[in-house]
Amino acid sequence: MLQSLLAVDFGSIFSNLYESMGFVQGNWQNYVMLLISFVLMYLAVVKKFEPMLLLPIAFGMFLINIPGAEKVLWGTYPEGQTSYDSVENRGLLWYLYFGVDKVIYPPLIFLGIGAMTDFGPLIANPKSMLIGAGAQLGIFVAFFLAAALGFSVAAAAAIAIIGGADGPTAILVTSRLASDYVPTIAIAAYSYMALIPIIQKPLMRLLTTKKERAIRMKPLRQVSKLEKILFPIIVTLVVGIILPDSIALLGMLMLGNLFKESGVVDRLSTQAQNGLMNTITIFLGIAVGSKAKGEIFLSVATLEIIAIGLFAFVIGTIGGLLVAKLMCKITKGQINPLIGSAGVSAVPMAARISEDVGREYDPQNHLLMHAMGPNVAGVIGSAIAAGVLLACFGGYVDGTAGEAVINSVMSVMA
Repeated sequence: MLQSLLAVDFGSIFSNLYESMGFVQGNWQNYVMLLISFVLMYLAVVKKFEPMLLLPIAFGMFLINIPGAEKVLWGTYPEGQTSYDSVENRGLLWYLYFGVDKVIYPPLIFLGIGAMTDFGPLIANPKSMLIGAGAQLGIFVAFFLAAALGFSVAAAAAIAIIGGADGPTAILVTSRLASDYVPTIAIAAYSYMALIPIIQKPLMRLLTTKKERAIRMKPLRQVSKLEKILFPIIVTLVVGIILPDSIALLGMLMLGNLFKESGVVDRLSTQAQNGLMNTITIFLGIAVGSKAKGEIFLSVATLEIIAIGLFAFVIGTIGGLLVAKLMCKITKGQINPLIGSAGVSAVPMAARISEDVGREYDPQNHLLMHAMGPNVAGVIGSAIAAGVLLACFGGYVDGTAGEAVINSVMSVMA
């Protein structure tokens, strides 16, 4: 035993131990990202900004940027390779990210959302679909802006989807079109969802008059159980035939809703709403955060994406408000334009903002159920918009094709 100890090169052992320490391996990007993760955790815990996803995203970012932790939690890349599948010595976060890379988590999130959603207000007032469609304007405006700033066609499409204010949709589209931007786009999408009260209320007051904000809408008609059961089936069939690329999200959304409305699978509905939804939310948040490494996240492109995402969300809100304002004029004051801001798919927060602003001018005016129509229409609209982007630009994922398309459109617009 003594001979074995004497044979040990303690100098080499302590040298290896020293070189494995995090502070030796870290760089300035790691520490900046750690600070950013602390800020996000503060916003989630103290300010309660979308904590269900922002907190796991922030902690995933925190874990992966601890110097030296990446090779333990994620794995190592062979020299010259950076693809997800090339990783060796795979760690926990690599396996959790499998659901993002293979686009498994977002549809399962939509399954839970569908099980929690009541499409009754939309069925009772189908005109709400027009407002939800108008709120998708930000997506397509942001697409051309991102392309004009030099992003590839596929990346521009991924960035544009932030305008839908739908985190799972943004993650799905980005995973398929521009996977390197997943953490940036996901964090931007969920941050703007959390900031809805700050972003939307000034726009609502700017684009509507006091008289319009005080409009009381007639109570919605009672929707039958048969209508609620047929709605998810018909929507899936019609949209699926026209736009199959949207079926992963829309199909799971409608399946969850069918669980809820059928009334015969309460255990499945409850599981989709609670156990499954909560588990996938944890995995999705940590996995997305684990890709927010300093050398990727800290770039000019990140700042551009965040700015474009904010612009897209603002334009989407304006689009919904303007459509609702137009409908108010056409119906001679039967529609309160405030419900237009709920056309973005942040359910149910955007609808609550419509209710809050309306009650500021008439405490007895309840717009929540009316706003839920455009709100759930926005969820459907964002899934359809995602299908359109995937169908149109899925062939340009490598970023080497499609620039001629943008150039030709830009020349026509000019």
